[in-house]
Amino acid sequence: MRHLVRRLLGVAAASVLLAGSAGTPANAADSPYDVLVFSKTAGFRHDTIPVGIQMIRDLGAANSFTVTATEDSAQFTADNLARFEAVVFLNTTGDVLNNTQQTAFENYIRAGGGYVGVHSASDTEYDWPFYGELVGAYFASHPAIQQATVRVQNRAHAATAGLNPTLVRTDEWYNFRSNPRASARVLSVLDESTYSGGTMGADHPHTWCKTLQGGRSFYTGSGHTQASYAEPGFRSQVLGGIRYAANRTRADCRPETGYTTLYDGATTGWSQAGPGAFTNSNGTLTSSGGMGMLWYRTKEFRSYSLKLDWMVPGDDNSGVLIGFPAGDDPNAALTNGYEVQIDATDTADRTTGAVYGFQSADVGARDAALNPPGEWNTYELLVEGERLQVLLNGVKINDFTNTDPVRSLSSGHVGIQNHGTGDDVSFRNIRIKELGGPATRVGPITGVAGRCADVSGANSADGTKIQLWTCNGGTGQRWTVSGNTLRALDKCMTVANGGTANGSAVQLSACTGSGAQAWTPGTGGSLVNQQSGRCLDANGGSSADGTALIVWSCHGGTNQRWTLP
Repeated sequence: MRHLVRRLLGVAAASVLLAGSAGTPANAADSPYDVLVFSKTAGFRHDTIPVGIQMIRDLGAANSFTVTATEDSAQFTADNLARFEAVVFLNTTGDVLNNTQQTAFENYIRAGGGYVGVHSASDTEYDWPFYGELVGAYFASHPAIQQATVRVQNRAHAATAGLNPTLVRTDEWYNFRSNPRASARVLSVLDESTYSGGTMGADHPHTWCKTLQGGRSFYTGSGHTQASYAEPGFRSQVLGGIRYAANRTRADCRPETGYTTLYDGATTGWSQAGPGAFTNSNGTLTSSGGMGMLWYRTKEFRSYSLKLDWMVPGDDNSGVLIGFPAGDDPNAALTNGYEVQIDATDTADRTTGAVYGFQSADVGARDAALNPPGEWNTYELLVEGERLQVLLNGVKINDFTNTDPVRSLSSGHVGIQNHGTGDDVSFRNIRIKELGGPATRVGPITGVAGRCADVSGANSADGTKIQLWTCNGGTGQRWTVSGNTLRALDKCMTVANGGTANGSAVQLSACTGSGAQAWTPGTGGSLVNQQSGRCLDANGGSSADGTALIVWSCHGGTNQRWTLP
C-alpha cells in the first residue's frame, strides 16, 4: 500500500499547484479555523475590496476556514480577536484603529496570532510603530499599472511553492520606504528592468513573511487590479499566506542574507554517484532509483550553514549527506560522513531530522515543525567544528557532536541522496553560507611516511611527548586546528619550556596562548612555530614509530612536511 498512498498524496499535491479560481482543494492536515478580513479605509479606497472579500470566502469554503468580513474597528477587542487564527488587512489605507484597538491587536499578535497584508495594507497606520514592524515596510510610491516580471526567491513557503521561478503579470507595483530584507524572509522580488517607475534598484522585495513577538506575518504587494483576484497564482499566494499566518503550515521566515547558491535550476558543479538519478525541471531536483547521491564536487566546506528545501509526496526516503571526502562511491560517503535523514515514518534514529544511525531528532519539536507529505520543508544544517545543529522550518530539532575518530564534520563535501525506486523526493534552492572567523578542523596531522603526530599513550598530562606513530584513529591522534593552535585531549601542542633552539622538544601542555603554542603553515607543507621561528620536525629524519617531534631550522625536507585536517 505504500506506493498507492504516495501516489494519492502526490495527486493531491499536484492539484494544489493547479488550483483554479475557486482555490485549492481542502487540505486534510488543516483543522478548521476562523479568519477576520478587515478592509476599512481612511484614504484611497480600492474598488477591488468586494472581489477580494469574495475570493477569500471562496478560499475558505474550499480550505477549512470560515471568514468574517468587517470594516468596523470596534471588532478589535481582546475577546473578539481571540476567535480568529488570522486577520487579513485587505487593501486598508490610512489610520483605521484607535489606540485601544491597536493595543488589543498588538496583544493578539504577541499571543501567537497571525497577520496577512494585501497590497495597500502597507499604506496603513504610518504613525503606529508596531504595525510598521508587522507589515515589514511602508508604501512609498507607485508608477502606472503595467506588466512586470516577478522573480520568486523562495519556493518552499506555501504562498509561493506552486509558482514558477519567474512570473510575468500586470499590477500596480509598489515602491517601499525601506527594504524589509533585514527583518523578513523575502519570497519574491520585482525585476525593475522589466517595467518603468521602480525606485528600489536591484533588490526590490515584493512578497515576504516574518515572525514578530510570537506572531506570524505575511505580506504581498500584489492585489490592486480586479483581475488579480481571479488569477490562480495570486489566489494561491493569499491562501498560502493565510495558512501560514494561521499556523496551519510551517515555514522558515527568518531573514536570510549572505548565502551562495549551489543549486537553483543549474547543476553546474554537481555529479551523480552510484545508481539512479535526479531529474532537473523547473528549478526542482527529483530523485529516482538508487541508492546513489548527487554531490557537490567543486568544493569542500568547513564551517557553514547549508540550507535546502525538500518535499516528499508520500512515505518516501532520502537524506542530506555532509562531511564526506571526495569520491564517486555513495557507500563511502555514508561510511565517512553523516546523513541527516528524510523519512518521517522510520525508527527514531533513522527518521526525519535524525543524524542517521547516531542520534534521533527531538521528535516532539520535529513533529510540531514538520509539514506533511505534499508540502515543502526547509532544512538548515549548521556545522561548526564537530557540532551539527539541524533546524527544520526554522526550529532546532537536533544538536549533535561528532566523536567518531573515523569521521569529521569539520571538513567535507555535501550531497543529496536518491534512496531507491519509489522514493521520489524533491529538492529546491540549495544554498550555503560559509561562516567567518578562524576555521576549526578536526582530524589527524600526517607527516613523513604517512605516519601521524601522536600524543604518547594518549596521556593528557602536561609534558607528554608528541611523536610519530602509525595512524590508528585514536584520541591521541585527533587534533583540532583552532586559529593558530593545534589541540588534542583538550591541551595544546607546545615547544617545551618555550625553547627556541634547534632540537627543542615538542610536548602536550595546557593551552596558555603563548607563542610556544602558536603554529602557522609555511612553505612546502611546513608548520612554523611563531615563537622560535623554527619548523615542526621528525627528529633525525626518521619515520619510525616513536620518533620524537622537535623544532628545527626550516629546510623543506620530507620530515618537515605535514598535512593538517
